[in-house]
Amino acid sequence: MLYLMIMCRALLAAVFAVAIAGKVRGRSAYGEYVSSIVVLKILPRTVSTMAAHALVAAEAASVVLLALPWTVPLGFAVAVGTLAALTGGILVALRRGRQAPCRCFGASVTPLGRPHVIRNLVLAASGGTGLAAWAAAGAAVAHPAGVALALVAAAVGALLVVRLDDLLELFTA
Repeated sequence: MLYLMIMCRALLAAVFAVAIAGKVRGRSAYGEYVSSIVVLKILPRTVSTMAAHALVAAEAASVVLLALPWTVPLGFAVAVGTLAALTGGILVALRRGRQAPCRCFGASVTPLGRPHVIRNLVLAASGGTGLAAWAAAGAAVAHPAGVALALVAAAVGALLVVRLDDLLELFTA
């Protein structure tokens, strides 16, 4: 269970770190991200802008909390909560027929859709799985080879998540 927890922890931290980097890589990138939230019209404009800032802060908190050994359970909880909020927002926008590009990782122009909902649900399930694995692992001692394998699995998973729009375009075109 220890290695499963490490894999889930690294996966979520990497995905959120890349998401933050894509959004804050420049003033225009951040503006495009905030605009993509506002244009969905889920909330009034000023509240949408505040929500966009809050989501970036929640992503950053998830990365920090998952990185620190004594805050791992809270990190999983914040990550799952953040993913739940993102998924709920996408579902509301889809129900209202609103579309905006997914600026989840920066510059994508792919409109938000079902694949993004599924991606977020899979990531949220990873958070829940990681939390359960953390509880089951207890005081287990990690072997370096197991940690390395867990980190490689997390890196592959993060790469698939981050490049999901490109992969879908490649295989559904």
